[in-house]
Amino acid sequence: MMLAHVISEAVSQIPLVDDPGQGTAPPGDMGTQLNKVIGWVTWIAFSICLVGIIIAGAMMAVGQRRGEGGEHAARLGWVLAACIVIGSASLLVNALT
Repeated sequence: MMLAHVISEAVSQIPLVDDPGQGTAPPGDMGTQLNKVIGWVTWIAFSICLVGIIIAGAMMAVGQRRGEGGEHAARLGWVLAACIVIGSASLLVNALT
């Protein structure tokens, strides 16, 4: 019970941070160009993820005939993990811009 009181007292002492609001874009046409490059990189990354999933699936199909299904399933797991990381990064960048 004492620990909960200490933690609640410590949390109440943390100062509140004001929301800075929306940031301002760089001056001139640089903000538009930056958004265009971020969009291109996002589409390229998603395209690579799609190709990676297709290749991993094809290798699983070929490996099934040879009895190597487990190795390719692990590869597919890594590809899907990369897709999650790229998707999270693109959402984070879109939220910040």
